Amino acid sequence: MKQKRKEKTKTEDSQKETKSELEELRRTIESLQKEKDELFGKLQRVSADYANFQKRAPKQIADTICYEKERIIKTLLPVLDNFEHTLQNADSAENSDVFVKGIQIIYDQMLDILKSHGVEQIKAPGENFDPALHEAMMQKTEPEEEDNIVLEEFQKGYKLNGRVIRPSKVIVNKLTEDRGQKTEDGGQKIEDGTEVE
Repeated sequence: MKQKRKEKTKTEDSQKETKSELEELRRTIESLQKEKDELFGKLQRVSADYANFQKRAPKQIADTICYEKERIIKTLLPVLDNFEHTLQNADSAENSDVFVKGIQIIYDQMLDILKSHGVEQIKAPGENFDPALHEAMMQKTEPEEEDNIVLEEFQKGYKLNGRVIRPSKVIVNKLTEDRGQKTEDGGQKIEDGTEVE
């Protein structure tokens, strides 16, 4: 009988422990379920925000581009007005110098507007040839100038905020090196000693 009581007590203790563990597991499951629901809710909100952003971003970009175009065009309109005014008064200009001076003023105004938008001209004549800034159209030999110097400019180059948007088209000085000496009969003696007529 004592044995049965001990077994019954052990069984009861075991059941109590199992119930306690089971209760602890239920609380853990409820806590994890609650945490999962919170994270899922956050994920849904983030997904909805991202979907709204994807819909909104192209419109914002298009609006920004449209605004910038409008701003640039507004800065160019005074130049157009000045051209129109100059052309209307071209017949009444007393001489061509006045007309040319008017065109020069408009040209300078246009350069100033471009500078205000971050555009600058690339210096070319007299500068060392730089393939990042200049596009060589021809080579000439001018002995009185240094080798690899830009002699002339066909078309001006421009940079926008430091980045080349159009290189200058130029003529570059290329000095030829004499590889030999003239001989008495007018031929040329090459460095290896052979003679060429």
